[in-house]
Amino acid sequence: MDKAVALIGLGQLGRVFAGGLLRTGHTVVPVNRGDDMDIVAARWPEPALALVAVAEADLHPVLAHLPPAWRDRVGLLQNELLPRDWLAHRLPDPTVVSVWFEKKRGMDAKPLLPSPAYGPGAARLVTALGAIELPARTLPDAEALEWELVRKNLYILVTNIAGLVAGGDVGTLWARHRELAEAVASDVLDLQERLTGREHDRLALMAGLLEAFEADPLHGCAGRTAPLRLARALAHADEAGLEVATLRRIAAERGPG
Repeated sequence: MDKAVALIGLGQLGRVFAGGLLRTGHTVVPVNRGDDMDIVAARWPEPALALVAVAEADLHPVLAHLPPAWRDRVGLLQNELLPRDWLAHRLPDPTVVSVWFEKKRGMDAKPLLPSPAYGPGAARLVTALGAIELPARTLPDAEALEWELVRKNLYILVTNIAGLVAGGDVGTLWARHRELAEAVASDVLDLQERLTGREHDRLALMAGLLEAFEADPLHGCAGRTAPLRLARALAHADEAGLEVATLRRIAAERGPG
């Protein structure tokens, strides 16, 4: 079943990947919300990849109930993703792609940067994205993947959390509210280091953040999920015993909800 891919979740991103996979000759086996994955896995026990395309909040429940036959062929594409997320479910060697394109209802996918991927199915996903004119690239090792995941988390959390205060777009955020953005970034990097268990090159990560800002300076900051992202960040900080003073100040100024 080398050309079959089980696609768990058919939201905006899932449909983009489905299009690329179909374009490259794959059979896409959809798994929608409420479907019994074990029943689907009984019919498709050995797909080339079981690509989990659900939202961040649904990731851990899905991983907890993966059919055993799919556990060694998992693909992940969520934001706010780190190795601790798949290690918590004892997944041996997932394929992971850090998505750097935006897809909203009623619009074509818009790339910001090439999406990096690593793992057994990385080349398959890079080829699929390339077939629908979305740039992507394979990474050399797991260390490079972790760096890319931290960079994407930095981008997502800074734009959303700082955006709760500043609003507007990322270009304006950096031009007019740089002190706020840098303070949020410092807290986010404190959190990422605690969650990964290692220090990171902060200058390189900030340069990576600015590269993403410059790729699309009109990209809006705070999306509808921004309050949830702030709440998740604070929950992780509480668990880790981190101060993250700027994040807590923003939450306090926003008030409950």
